[in-house]
Amino acid sequence: MQTERRRHLSTAEERRETVLRTAIGTFASRGYFGTTTTEVAKAAGISQAYVYRLFPNKEALFAAVVEHCFVRVRESLEGGAAEAKGSSPEEVLSSMGNAYAHLISDNDLLLVQLHAQAAAVSVPAIRDAVRAGYARTVEYVRGASGGDDRQVQEFFAVGMLCHLVVSMEAQEVDAPWTRTLTAGIRHY
Repeated sequence: MQTERRRHLSTAEERRETVLRTAIGTFASRGYFGTTTTEVAKAAGISQAYVYRLFPNKEALFAAVVEHCFVRVRESLEGGAAEAKGSSPEEVLSSMGNAYAHLISDNDLLLVQLHAQAAAVSVPAIRDAVRAGYARTVEYVRGASGGDDRQVQEFFAVGMLCHLVVSMEAQEVDAPWTRTLTAGIRHY
């Protein structure tokens, strides 16, 4: 008796998610301007034509990658808020900051965020995706923490400083300027 083997066909949405997860690593290595859709397709194991069936153009693909990264950031912040030891804004923001520090130890996610901010300067669709992602994230942080404008702004300012510290591996350099920048900054 033969066993029947069925090939599981991916739905377009499953393929889309696979392409997004794969594209994070591809775009992280060379950025928006240095990465081609051919490279994304190859990394995802699909044809470039299929990438274009899922996303109308490279801008739309990268904007979707940016959105995917913001979803991961939100999930991380939610986890941090849930793990807070107390309910004060300071405790919730601290816990969310710790969760975010863990998240950006994934260099691919960090690099995509940095590349997105750089591309946002000159590519309106990416600028719109970055703005929308930050708008949702700021409002989530404000609501989840109960923090005031100053506290929320400081949370994001420290997050940007974390990007800088992690991206240049400042903790690896023992110098007065790095001690100044890394003081009180969590990195993993």
